[in-house]
Amino acid sequence: MGRRTFLGGVAAVAAGPALVRCSPKPRELSLWNFYGPGGQQKSQSDWFVQLAEEWNDTHDIKVRLRYVPNKDYKSGPTLQTSFSAGAGPDVFLLSPGDFLRYYNGGALADLTPHLDPSVREDFLPLVLETRLVADRVYGLPMEIEPLALYYSEEIFEQEHLSEGDLPRTWDQLLDLAQRLTNRDRFGLLLETNPGYYANSTFYQSMWMAGGEVFSPDHRRAAFDSPGVHQALRFWQDTVRLGVAPRRVRGTGGNDSISNIADGYCAMQHLGIWGIAEIAEQAPDFRYGVLPMPAPADGAYTTALGSWAVVANARSENADAAAEFVVWALGSTDPASIDRMRRWNTVAKTNIPPRRSVQRAAEERGAFDDGPMRVFADEVMAEARSEPRYPPEVYRAVSDALQSCHLDGGDPAEVAGAAAEQIDTFLSTYEGADRVSRTRRSDATAAAAFLRLTRSVCCCSSPCPRCSRCWWASSRSTASATSTARAWRTSA
Repeated sequence: MGRRTFLGGVAAVAAGPALVRCSPKPRELSLWNFYGPGGQQKSQSDWFVQLAEEWNDTHDIKVRLRYVPNKDYKSGPTLQTSFSAGAGPDVFLLSPGDFLRYYNGGALADLTPHLDPSVREDFLPLVLETRLVADRVYGLPMEIEPLALYYSEEIFEQEHLSEGDLPRTWDQLLDLAQRLTNRDRFGLLLETNPGYYANSTFYQSMWMAGGEVFSPDHRRAAFDSPGVHQALRFWQDTVRLGVAPRRVRGTGGNDSISNIADGYCAMQHLGIWGIAEIAEQAPDFRYGVLPMPAPADGAYTTALGSWAVVANARSENADAAAEFVVWALGSTDPASIDRMRRWNTVAKTNIPPRRSVQRAAEERGAFDDGPMRVFADEVMAEARSEPRYPPEVYRAVSDALQSCHLDGGDPAEVAGAAAEQIDTFLSTYEGADRVSRTRRSDATAAAAFLRLTRSVCCCSSPCPRCSRCWWASSRSTASATSTARAWRTSA
């Protein structure tokens, strides 16, 4: 199967510019996103509006925002259809999960010529590497979004639960979810809608159980393995036992407001963005955060989502589009650093993807206490970046997850069929590497993050339990025994 098939018609884009090459270039850049103007969260919508205004004030080619509702952008055909029709945006947001669809389709512009090498070193390699091909940069991450477990403090108090009742293993989580489930709510909520987000949340479970999609050399499927079977069975058990819903509310399992904040569930598997959502839309809701429990015989890790801004290689203003991306997220200008600080800790809540931005956020006390500190000190203790897979591999994993999670499929049989499907696809795959050549060992993920604050540490090497390596010498890292501590968000 050739590279041009992945985007489902993106090759048609290549012919478009030839028909209008004699016409003057348009004097604007279209930026498609799922935040604004007019998005669900005003602070995030305002950030994008201000981003466009700041660029437009100093550049002849103007940026025009187009808001695409979250569900349509992430799970619908809007973006892919636009490229198939030769009308893709000049600049757009892209997750690691969909990177290869657009790169293999020839739709991503190389940002490397516009990027200062020092800025490239400023990015956390763990999240930048999923946007690299042959050491060239095809997207700049705007955030890091680790996953954790949120729980309702009010419900815990009603059930007379204490810190000692917070789960550390899957068995404990299922037992607690059963206790918290009643006719009015579910004890636990996992994503049920098929899509890249569902896959990324499942990867965390799969990794903690020791499962992988590919073999170590990435040439064969490794999906038919005990770790994958165990993870599929865990997801299946949540529905089989009746402790998690078959259908989530709102925009999906990534929606904190329609689910946990509204009392639909007592606990929710959710990313760091939930902090900002709840603060803006449900400020009276009291909740805690803890690292997602792992299987008793497994090893904890979190999955790092990370949307990037990319430029359309087929744009009539491809150079200007690439210049905009670097100006917005990849500049040494203090304004660029502060712009990313505001996105990651004010408009939204994330872990910053650049060390300079992290330091700026740290100086403002963004990670001093509350859930943000939990994410920084505990959730991020072990981490792996959301992988990039071709659509065919993503679909095989998605179908397997849906079959087991919601339809009662046998995990071993389903995983075996998915592995065969992946192997068949890999035998004819011609696109970019599934994993960047510069990929680091997953075991060093935490150490790579710790190096972001290396300048304030006097240790000879990064040390995951040293507070100086984490943030600043005045802060203390949570002890190993407090991993499941209840972190209160209000008095």
